[in-house]
Amino acid sequence: MNPHRQSGRAGLHDEEDFVDILEERRRSSDLGHALRTFKPQPYTGALPCSASDLNKSVLESQYLRYMTKEIAMETGSSVEAVKQEACGILEEMSHNLQLGFIRLLGFTLTKVFKRIFSSIHVNMEGLSRLQQAIQECPVILMPSHRSYVDFLIISYILFTYDLPIPVIAAGVPLAGMKMIGEILRRSGAFFIRRGIGSDKLYWAVLSEYVKTIVRKGFAPMEFYVEGLRSRTLKSLKPKLGMMHMVLEPFFKGEVYDITLVPISISYDRVLEESLLAHELLGVPKPKETTMGLLKAARVLQEDYGSMHVNFGHPLSVRQLSQNKINRSQYNLIPRDLPQKPSAETQACTNWLAHLVVRVQEEGSVVSPWSLMACLLLQTPSATLAEEGLAWDQLTQKTLWLRTLALGFGACLNWPGHVPESDVMSSSMALHHSVVQHKRGRVHLVEEKDPAGNRPVSPEEGVLRRAAAVLMVASYRNQALHIFVRPALLVTAIHTTKSTHRDELFAFFCFLQNVFSNEFIFIPDRASEDFEEACSLLRKCGAVQISPQEVAELEAGLQTTCFLQALLQPFIETYQVVLRFLCEEADHVFSEKQLLPAVRSLATRLILSGELHTYEALSSDTQKNVLSALLRLEAVTKLRTTESKYRVNRAAIRRIGDILSGKIPPQMLIAAPDARL
Repeated sequence: MNPHRQSGRAGLHDEEDFVDILEERRRSSDLGHALRTFKPQPYTGALPCSASDLNKSVLESQYLRYMTKEIAMETGSSVEAVKQEACGILEEMSHNLQLGFIRLLGFTLTKVFKRIFSSIHVNMEGLSRLQQAIQECPVILMPSHRSYVDFLIISYILFTYDLPIPVIAAGVPLAGMKMIGEILRRSGAFFIRRGIGSDKLYWAVLSEYVKTIVRKGFAPMEFYVEGLRSRTLKSLKPKLGMMHMVLEPFFKGEVYDITLVPISISYDRVLEESLLAHELLGVPKPKETTMGLLKAARVLQEDYGSMHVNFGHPLSVRQLSQNKINRSQYNLIPRDLPQKPSAETQACTNWLAHLVVRVQEEGSVVSPWSLMACLLLQTPSATLAEEGLAWDQLTQKTLWLRTLALGFGACLNWPGHVPESDVMSSSMALHHSVVQHKRGRVHLVEEKDPAGNRPVSPEEGVLRRAAAVLMVASYRNQALHIFVRPALLVTAIHTTKSTHRDELFAFFCFLQNVFSNEFIFIPDRASEDFEEACSLLRKCGAVQISPQEVAELEAGLQTTCFLQALLQPFIETYQVVLRFLCEEADHVFSEKQLLPAVRSLATRLILSGELHTYEALSSDTQKNVLSALLRLEAVTKLRTTESKYRVNRAAIRRIGDILSGKIPPQMLIAAPDARL
């Protein structure tokens, strides 16, 4: 198992580990909570510094002076003009943290959270460790990102327990929201543009701003290493831009150490569930506006169950980077000069980022509904929508899956003092918008036409059912990290029809390589992942293992069938995209052309009965296939103004043939890389 797994405890949810912070709020004054004395203990090495002092330090830094002169020479502008532009960028970007606005936000959020959540559970041991870490060195808070609520909850918890309020990296569209943008800025948000591209000055101002906050220990910094909010509710491959910026002061010896704190935020139900599913089907994301927020106030009428916030063990960058990076390379160039990260630095940063996301996964608290969603999606969608699945069958299988998940090390939010049938019934009731329990059967709920009398085309019917399936799939995705490694091994066994360890390991590596945009695998740990998968399958009686062989056992058939079916929607979606690129795509295409064309092909295949997974319509999975093919050099990105790609059909066919088992596993042992 992952040696850095320290966030939370595997097993059933233990009330002693987590405290419901709303319980106290329901008993006492909201105004009293917002206006109480707030005296956090900051980083001991930090000198008093206001937000304006911080901005002044950035503008007067040697690094920004150097970059300003360089950009002025490159563009032919005056140094003064470039300085003015840098000031404008910093003014748009920087936070203006003020305690009064934290109090305002604290009061407002208490009202909202008590309305929409039954409880917000926080692990107090993790908070105690964080309090200690904040005093010792600069701290980077790294939460998972599944909802807009993530942006607010960490500051709310730290305010509640007298810990320093973090400064938070946010997308610049939030800054444009009337009133709300300014409240967020004064609550610690700093705003970053999307798609910075090659804007050298913007990169310079942003990186110096981030590094100055870290060097000075101004406040804990919070950012989402996944970059974006996950629309599928599973972990995203980490983005490394901000990660490089926050780590550079340590790499250059400007701070003794930096502490990374992975934070796992788990929801029984996500506020944006319907919106996210429709975005995956090509519906444009609504613009972030104050009016849009007010219109969305109807969410206050719904019940979203519990939230769990698990503060993981602080990770020391100094300790983790030992033997991974030689920091003496930074002594060769003055610290104030720009320096491109070496391959070694990039590899270390990438490894740390993946480690953080993996620890986030292992610290997540999985709901009974997530387990039920895993099983519901293994029933044909048409059956689920029309005939439904027997409730008794679903409850029996869910209890079996609970045992398997606990054996695999999951942390479950399953109350021990409530009858099991009641736990599952309440989970089902919470998700009434997508499933319904009636007359002893569970049915998928599809969207109805508001008018109610308009005929629905077959294609529109597919999209409506897909929206419901994708909503259920998003909750299944919250549990995927528990099962994905054993599922890859079971898929390798079934696809290759082999029992030889070396052949299975080669196919396991191939699957990891293909799906590395889909699931989180820490770099250079394929061997450990394979051994973990073997160990878990042996532990549950699904396989028998010898030094040379891994053989399936009949007694473990229920487990292996479940695990293989869990990965099937992803494999089928990848095969649909591969088929499109081989048979229908032009040799040169753009992403904008690819996504609707693949969605159209998938719709035709579903209507003809040839394809059974509605998840093939998900744009995020389709984009992940494209990213995988780029990495495997089956698709090449062309240097044009618009992102265009060229297809290597021979390479595409080979990947498809390996995935479907047409190429024997012996051929992968010599060259397990899908490119070869």
